[in-house]
Amino acid sequence: MVKIGLEIHQRLACGKLFCACPSDLAEPEAKPDLVIRRRLHPVLSEMGEIDEASKAEFGKGRTFAYHAFRSSNCLVEIDEEPPHNINPDALAIALELAQHLDMKTVDELHIMRKMVIDGSNTSGFQRTAIAAFDGRLETSQGPIGIPLLAVEEESAGIVGSEGSESAYRLDRLGIPLVEITTTPDIKSPEHLLEVAEKIGMLMRATGKVARGLGTIRQDVNISTERGARVEIKGAQDLKMLPLLAQNEVKRQDGLIAIMDELRTRFKGKVILNCMPVDVTDALASTKSPLISKGLASGASVFGLVLEKHAGLIGREIQPGRRYGTELSDYAKTAGVKGIIHSDEDMAKYSITGEEAAALRQSLGMKQGDAFVLVVAPAEQAKAALAKALERAKMDFIPAETRRANQDGTTSYMRPLPGKARLYPETDVPPVRITKELLASVSKGEGLEDKKARLLKLLGNAEMADRMLRSRNLALFEGLVKDGADPTLVANTLESTLVSLRREGAEVRDPNAMLPGLFALHAKGAFVKAAIPDILREIAGGKALADAVKDYSIISGKELEKIAKELGFDMKAIMSKYRTRIDPKELESILRKKKQENKE
Repeated sequence: MVKIGLEIHQRLACGKLFCACPSDLAEPEAKPDLVIRRRLHPVLSEMGEIDEASKAEFGKGRTFAYHAFRSSNCLVEIDEEPPHNINPDALAIALELAQHLDMKTVDELHIMRKMVIDGSNTSGFQRTAIAAFDGRLETSQGPIGIPLLAVEEESAGIVGSEGSESAYRLDRLGIPLVEITTTPDIKSPEHLLEVAEKIGMLMRATGKVARGLGTIRQDVNISTERGARVEIKGAQDLKMLPLLAQNEVKRQDGLIAIMDELRTRFKGKVILNCMPVDVTDALASTKSPLISKGLASGASVFGLVLEKHAGLIGREIQPGRRYGTELSDYAKTAGVKGIIHSDEDMAKYSITGEEAAALRQSLGMKQGDAFVLVVAPAEQAKAALAKALERAKMDFIPAETRRANQDGTTSYMRPLPGKARLYPETDVPPVRITKELLASVSKGEGLEDKKARLLKLLGNAEMADRMLRSRNLALFEGLVKDGADPTLVANTLESTLVSLRREGAEVRDPNAMLPGLFALHAKGAFVKAAIPDILREIAGGKALADAVKDYSIISGKELEKIAKELGFDMKAIMSKYRTRIDPKELESILRKKKQENKE
């Protein structure tokens, strides 16, 4: 039996949650105006406990460099000033979404601190508040419970890591998010996709959520009958959700099969009493580039014997990922780049048969044993192997947080966090959710109402559905509100821009450019057939006014003259002047000529 649940985190289209800064991101190549460096430490929760996930992150011994920008940061983001009161616009959007999901709102909103010391927040915690509970979402396979809707602050964006230091951008930190959680009643990977799409469309239908890459993230919770609950974080592509779910089930089933095999080999409980062994001397003269480079830098080679594990470390449990990858993920938390294990082909590391035999002798291995090697400074190597051994000793599927990879597999991040990471926020007062406040929140247009309106506007069910799911929905509605033809706008956004992008002609800022384009079209500056060519020229660097000049409409006497020159042949005329002629005007000229010929 497989249980699947979903958490969706969506940025809201308003200012930051606990300060007056805008939610606009700095340019990707912008240099920070300030860089601060910190180390983060776990603290006791309200229950007097330390969260295991935070403890694991602290054990990595990392420092963090934070890049701040005057355009989008203040003292709140760098944790040098207390947070301000919660943004009322963000709260109103959260309450509106709660109404669409038939949720009960809390009587009083309390801000909590959720401990996060992976570097993604300067303060070492994320502020979050439960706004509503006990809702439901109708799906093709029955209702799904929505037990929780929270409003919280977005994390800082990772820049990169070098050595023991990771860098983060603070322009993203503090942008309001709404978190919507489902019950674990999703019935299949395909049903998971449906639920995620429906919640996403419901949020977009409000017109009050941010759009674009990275503005929405899905976390998937999965457990199998003999496995454990695993949280897969950071899925951004909806289409990958079914594959992530399938691969996680495959991973847990594969690990269960390995555990069963080990119990058979050990004839009962699996007991590993091994210790890291320094095997540097056995490889002192190796020609292996990876090992010799490490030794030249002062590193050592340490090995660990895993009794009766031969053939299991190399067993695939996800596409392209093996049990050894699980051990390696744990070892990497000590800062090493990975491991070498005996189920691999030693030739790919340029380790000779003689060296492999010397390794086995140094480690005191028996028939059926396996080994794991780490090349690193001695203390770090021993710490990495201790982590790998910690994972190997588990005779159960560990509950953990895993990272979604682009290929649909997952990687270990840290233990699954628990209630010990929460404690009250003392700097922000609670907010009473009064009847007056709820009455002031407009529920707005629901998903079904928006579907019906789009169908009426476009007259095509397929395009209406496509537009409803589109990241360009808000832009579409703005252009149509300004008087542009709905079908022309939809085709431009969903077909023309996509085709140009595939050609390599990317229109950089459609939100800024398209209102002007359609305003000129409404004034008769060019015909709709010219739009793809005009956009292509704009993508090539031309200003809108210059691009339009080349496609001014041919009409009146000039059009009559062209028609005469081309023998009043509709096909020939349109073939040559399609992007500059209004077909209706040309048809009128041709009808008039046909009538004259009859007379």
